[in-house]
Amino acid sequence: MKQTKIVASISDRRCDQDFIRKLFFAGMNVARINTAHATPDGIRTIVKNIRAVSPHIGIMIDTKGPEIRTTAVESPISYKTGDVVKIFGRPGMDTSHDIINLSYSDICKDVKVNDHLLFDDGELDIKIFENVGPMLVGQVQNDGTLGARKSVNVPGEHIDLPAITEKDEQNILLAIELDIDFIAHSFVRNAADIKAVQTILDEHNSDVKIISKIENQEGVDNIDEIIDASYGIMVARGDLGIEVPIERIPGIQRQIIRKCILKKRPVIVATQMLHTMINNPRPTRAEVTDIANAIYYRTDALMLSGETASGKYPVEAVQTMARIAEQAERDKQRENDIEIPINVGCDQREFLAHAAIESTVQLGVQGIITDSETGQTARNLAAFRGPVPVLAICYKEKTQRWLNLSYGVIPIYQKEHVSSQYMFFAALRMLRQKGYINLEDKIAYLSGSFGEGGGTTFLEINTVNKVFDQRYQFHLPGEVERVEQN
Repeated sequence: MKQTKIVASISDRRCDQDFIRKLFFAGMNVARINTAHATPDGIRTIVKNIRAVSPHIGIMIDTKGPEIRTTAVESPISYKTGDVVKIFGRPGMDTSHDIINLSYSDICKDVKVNDHLLFDDGELDIKIFENVGPMLVGQVQNDGTLGARKSVNVPGEHIDLPAITEKDEQNILLAIELDIDFIAHSFVRNAADIKAVQTILDEHNSDVKIISKIENQEGVDNIDEIIDASYGIMVARGDLGIEVPIERIPGIQRQIIRKCILKKRPVIVATQMLHTMINNPRPTRAEVTDIANAIYYRTDALMLSGETASGKYPVEAVQTMARIAEQAERDKQRENDIEIPINVGCDQREFLAHAAIESTVQLGVQGIITDSETGQTARNLAAFRGPVPVLAICYKEKTQRWLNLSYGVIPIYQKEHVSSQYMFFAALRMLRQKGYINLEDKIAYLSGSFGEGGGTTFLEINTVNKVFDQRYQFHLPGEVERVEQN
C-alpha cells in the first residue's frame, strides 16, 4: 500500500466509468482534467463518471493561465532548418507555413531581436532577427513540425499577460458549480496570480483549493510567496524545462519540494514521469529512477499526463508507478528526511503531530489515527514523513478528497449516521487487515477534547489489544462513553 499519491490525467475522449474504476484500483488518488483539451460538456461527463465510481477520488482541473499558443492549422506544418517565418499576434487568424499567428496580441512588445521562440515544448525553435511593428521575423533553427494550438515559450523574457483569461474564469466557475476539489493554476508567477483566482472563489463562497503550477523563472524566483498563498504546489517540468536551462530542473525540483515540506504544503512532481509508456508497455530505467528520486526527495504526489489521458497503456502506467513508489518508499533512508524544526511558539497542533511521529521512532508506534475537520493535523503529520501510515477520519467528504494529495495519509470519510467510535475501530481493523499492526503493537491517536472544529488537543498512545478491551474508555470529539468491541 503506497504512501506516495498518484494524480492521473483523464480525457473526455476516454472517461467511461469502467476505465476510471480500473485507474482507481490501480492506485489513482486524484483525477486531473486538462481544460486545454476538454469542452465544458466533456468536463461535466468526466466529473459525473468519477463521482459515480467513487465519491472519494479527488478531482483537479487545470486553468490555462498566462500562456501563449499558436492558432489553428489545417494540418501539421513541416519546417526545415533555415526557413524564414513571419509571426503575428492575431488570435483570430489561422497559421500557415510562412505566417504563424499567436493567441497573444502584444507579442511584439515583449520579444526582442535574438530571442528564441520555442514551440510545442521546444520541438520547434525559431530565432527572431527582426521586430517590425506588429510583426516578428525569425529563422527556423531545427527541422520540426508544428500542429494546432501548440505552446509558445520565450525563455528569459517577462510576458505581460493577465493572470487569468476569460476561458479560465469560465472554467473556475464550472469547477465551483461541479464541486471540484482542486484548481491547478498554470504559469503562476507570483502571489498576485493566485489572488486573482482566489478572488473569484471567494466571491462565490467556494472552498476549492488552489494548486500553483511552477512553469517559469518568475515562479521559481517568487516560490516562497507562492507557497504561502497556495494550498499546494506542482513542479510542472514540461514548460519549466523550456523556460529555464534544463540542467537546473533537478535542483529546482528538490528545492521546491523541501520548501513545501517545511511549510507543510502538498507538492506534486509532474511531466514525463513515464513518457515512454504512452506507446510502450514498459518504462525506461531512467523513468523508473526519476520516479524513485522524486520519492527520495520526499514529494507528496506524482502526476501522469499523456500516459493516462491518451496513451496506449494507461492502467499499466498507474500500476507501474504504484509499484515503483512502494519499492522506493521501502528503500528510502530515514536519515535523509527533511528535518522540520519545532521552534518556540509553534502551535499546539504542530507540536502534537511532531510528538506522534517521534513516537514511531522512540516508542515503536506502528500506526497513527487522527480525526479531522479541516485536514490540517493530517497535513502536519504528512509533512513530518513518518515511517507508518496515518489514518485520518474526516468529517467532510471534501476533506477526505483534499487529503488525497498528502503523503502517507489514508483518509476515511465518516458518514453522518456512523459514530466516531465506530470509525476509530474501523481504522484499527483496516491497519490490522493490511498487516501494518498486530494486537501487541502500539497505536497513537491525535484528537480534540472540544468536538469537531475544536482543534487537536491531545495525543494518546496505547496498545491495540488494550483499545479493544471492553474495559477501556477513551474520548472522541462529542463522545464520552464506554467502548465495547464489536
